[in-house]
Amino acid sequence: MTTAPTDLASATTLVEHLRRQRQARLIETHISWVLLDGQDAWKLKKPLHLPFLDASTLARRHQLCEEELRLNRRMAPSLYLDVTPITGTPDAPVLGGTGPAIEYAVHMRQFPEGALLGELLEAGQVQPTQLDDFARHLVDFHRSAEVAPPSSPYGSPELIEQTTRDVLRNLADIGGEALSAPFAEWLDAQAPRLRPLWCQRQAQGHIVEGHGDLHLANVVLLDGALTAFDCIEFDPGLRWGDPLSDVAFLVMDLMAHQRTDLAFRFLNAYLDASGDHAGLPVLRHYLVYRALVRALVARIKAGVGQPPDGPDYLALAHRLIAPTAPRLLITHGVSGSGKTFVSQGVLEQAGAIRLRSDVERKRLYGVTESPAHADGVAAPSNAGKVTANPLYSRDRTQATYAHLRDLARLSLQAGWHVIVDATFLDADERDRFRQLASSQSAPFTILHCEAPRATLEARLITRQQAAQDASDADIAVLDKQLTRDTALRPEEAAYTLQADTTQADWAARLTQSWLTLDAPADLA
Repeated sequence: MTTAPTDLASATTLVEHLRRQRQARLIETHISWVLLDGQDAWKLKKPLHLPFLDASTLARRHQLCEEELRLNRRMAPSLYLDVTPITGTPDAPVLGGTGPAIEYAVHMRQFPEGALLGELLEAGQVQPTQLDDFARHLVDFHRSAEVAPPSSPYGSPELIEQTTRDVLRNLADIGGEALSAPFAEWLDAQAPRLRPLWCQRQAQGHIVEGHGDLHLANVVLLDGALTAFDCIEFDPGLRWGDPLSDVAFLVMDLMAHQRTDLAFRFLNAYLDASGDHAGLPVLRHYLVYRALVRALVARIKAGVGQPPDGPDYLALAHRLIAPTAPRLLITHGVSGSGKTFVSQGVLEQAGAIRLRSDVERKRLYGVTESPAHADGVAAPSNAGKVTANPLYSRDRTQATYAHLRDLARLSLQAGWHVIVDATFLDADERDRFRQLASSQSAPFTILHCEAPRATLEARLITRQQAAQDASDADIAVLDKQLTRDTALRPEEAAYTLQADTTQADWAARLTQSWLTLDAPADLA
């Protein structure tokens, strides 16, 4: 008679025999074993009953394996192959044999050593465009994920707060009350403001069956694309949530690994594709929560009284709860002057949210998306004929700038530096944004971008030929812009930075200048 392992010792025996049979390398976690034989990976659940996990019976382990397969095939179908039964006995197991199953394994394709995003980061092999692509893929994943009904407990203020306080309590149990007290005080202060926002997110359908564990070790370079895997299958409460909680985990982990530039590149790529700037007021909470989770995991692994390995997640959490002094920067310059290129470098250096008029205009008026565009927003069918396109009428242009002001106000109030990427050739529009900055007590800066006429034309032609940018401007548009009096007024010089975009090594210098410029926002 064949029986399933009911205790850790017999299950360990089964795994060891399988390892020998397949001449496999064994990786052990606190809840599973993974066998790697060079081509395939086989993941077995440990027979455990923990506060957060019940894998004590064969039926439960089978269910967990099937759930892991279902969930992960949403994002990594080529990685997750099937659930394979194990037959025989613990002393003579047969992987994929016939007869009654004594255990189950999640069968996966083994990926190469060094392919995890964390490993690529350490080796200096992360391509920024790969993060852009992954951000857009994540948006598609979140849009297609099942949505929790508003009556669900998932995403509710009560559950979010309780989950956060549970982490703080566990931190206190390990490191003492002093370790968690600043974060408990911060949560007490922030929760009254966040509760209605969490309720709103829940009511609007922003709570989905997401990934739940999207850190650097759970993203892999697979067939040339970054791919998420190993999402949480054992606790729906940790998986169902706000998409920005998923996003926050990876943003936070990149920040903890001293790559704030990549963190904000990824975040802005996600926001450009999703348009979910309304979630920025709750993002900081999710960043703090994710940092605290990783800090707790590190301390559990290290043992009581031992310093944790890896990044100092707790120090990052402290930085994230510190008071912020957000700033507002707008660009100025004709089409092709390098505004988007330069602002990309500044947002990465400064850790800022960027709002692009070319992207938001099309989103505002329902222009459909196309994969041909790097920012996920397609050009209209008459791209290159902007002057004849009603999308660029005066009324719609004014509405676009008003929409950008609303988004900028929301982002500033949430404590984020903001960059608005638009031509801002109209002095009245610049004044409106200066007034916005003043109303939020935020320093205001204009970034003037310029380049020779030949360079402007060459950039527009190249951009049109590539068809991978949201901008529709062509030479005719440039000619029209250059006939206008687009110069900045003398009184604006006090809060203007100049950028010759034909020069190199400007990003760090411009960012430092922006973050230290003390000109008041309420200058005349």
